[in-house]
Amino acid sequence: MTDFSMLGLQPRLLKLLKDQGLETPTPIQARAIPEVMNGRDVMGLAQTGTGKTLAFGLPLLHMALTEGSKPSAKTTRALILAPTRELVNQIADTLFPYIKDTHLKLNRVVGGTSINNQIKRLERGTDILVATPGRLMDLIDRRAITLSETTFLVLDEADQMLDMGFIHALRKLVPMLAKERQTMLFSATMSKQMNEIAQSYLTSPVRVEVSPAGKAADKIDQEVHFIPAGDKYDTLKEMLATHRGDLALVFSRTKHGAERMSKQLQKAGFNAGSIHGNKSQNQRERTIKDARNGQIEVLVATDVAARGIDIPAVRHVYNYELPNVPENYVHRIGRTARAGREGKAVAFCAPTELDDFRAIEKVMKIRIPIATAASWAADDQKAEPKPKQQGRRGNGGGAGGGGGRGGPRRSGGGKPQGAPKAGGGGRPGHTQQRRSGGGKSKAHG
Repeated sequence: MTDFSMLGLQPRLLKLLKDQGLETPTPIQARAIPEVMNGRDVMGLAQTGTGKTLAFGLPLLHMALTEGSKPSAKTTRALILAPTRELVNQIADTLFPYIKDTHLKLNRVVGGTSINNQIKRLERGTDILVATPGRLMDLIDRRAITLSETTFLVLDEADQMLDMGFIHALRKLVPMLAKERQTMLFSATMSKQMNEIAQSYLTSPVRVEVSPAGKAADKIDQEVHFIPAGDKYDTLKEMLATHRGDLALVFSRTKHGAERMSKQLQKAGFNAGSIHGNKSQNQRERTIKDARNGQIEVLVATDVAARGIDIPAVRHVYNYELPNVPENYVHRIGRTARAGREGKAVAFCAPTELDDFRAIEKVMKIRIPIATAASWAADDQKAEPKPKQQGRRGNGGGAGGGGGRGGPRRSGGGKPQGAPKAGGGGRPGHTQQRRSGGGKSKAHG
C-alpha cells in the first residue's frame, strides 16, 4: 500500500488527511489499517514515532462515521487506553482534526483534572474515549460511564501499562466490555507477559511488526559517555551549551531529581522546565506547550512522560540517569528523530549503572558508540588467570582483551576506589553480580 486512498477509508477522511499534508501511510499504518478494517484483532509492534496512533485511529474513525447513529447516554463505542496523561492527550490531539465538521464525539479522561467536568461530558455518550485506566475506573465506580456497548478496544503502549502496574485495572475493565468486540494492542516492545496479555484479550490476532522490538529509529545518532556520577552535571551543561536554541530533553529517574535539575539549569542560564508526576495536569500541559513554542530549550522529564511527549522539535535526548528497565531507553530516545527527522541521543553511564547499560545494549542488540572511555576500564591490561571462585561460574566478562570493541588506552592512574574490575575490550568490565534490569518497576514520574 503506497497511498491512503488504497486502504478503503471514507472519502471524508482522505480529504482531511490531505489537508494535514498526509498522503502516504507509514509502514505500520499500511499493514495494520487493512487488517483492522477487515475486522481482525491486531497486535502491532513498532518503535515509537512511527505513526501508531493513526494506525488504529483512522479505522476507528472510519467505522464510527459509517455507523451513522449516535451512541447511547453514558456509553462509548470505542475505548483507547493509554498509560499516561501525556499519551492520552497526544492521542486525542492527533485524532481531533479528523472529527472536524462531523457528528462524532471524542472525549478524553485523565487524572489531575476535574472529574465532575468529565462526568458531564460523558453524559450524552461518546463515540471514541481516550483514557488512563485509573481515572476510567473512578468514573465507572461513580456510574458515569458503562462499557457494555464498547465494541472496540485499543491498548496503546501496553508494555508500559504493565510496567506501571495497570494490569489489575485491565483485568477488571476488559470483562465489562461487549463480548463481541475487536481488540488492538500496540506496543514498541514484546515481553513474555505481553504475549500472555495478547493471548488473554485478543482473538486470533494478526501480528504486524515493522521493526524489531527494542530497535530505535535509524536516524538517531547514539553515543555513551562513561563518567563518574559526580561529573555528569558539569558535562551536561557543557554539552547543552554547544547547541543553544535546539530543544533538548533530559531524563532523570526520579521526580525530585528532575525538579532539582530543572532549577539548577535555570540558575545556570538555561530556559529549562520539568515534567513529572508531582506536577498538576495543567502545569504539565503548559510546560509541553512552552517547549513546543520555543520558550523552553531544556525539558527535564521522568519515564512517566517518556511516551507522551510528542514534540517534533526535540533534537537532543540526554539519558542523565539510565533507566533500570532497558526497554524504557528505547522510548526515551524515541522522543527525537520523529517523523523522519534526525536526532541525537546521549547516555551518561556511571560505574553503578554498568549493568543497566549492558541490559540496554542487549535489548537493542547493538553496541552504542563510546564518546568518552571509562577510566575504570583499560583495554591494555594483559589477560591473567583469575582465581577460581568456589560455587560460582565465570560471569562472561572475560579477562583482558577478549572480544570487546577497543577503546582509547588509559593514559595512567589506577582504578578508582569501589569501581568494578576492568574487563575485555574498551568497555567497562562485568561486575560480580548482574541485575536483570528487565523486571517490573514502580513508576517514579
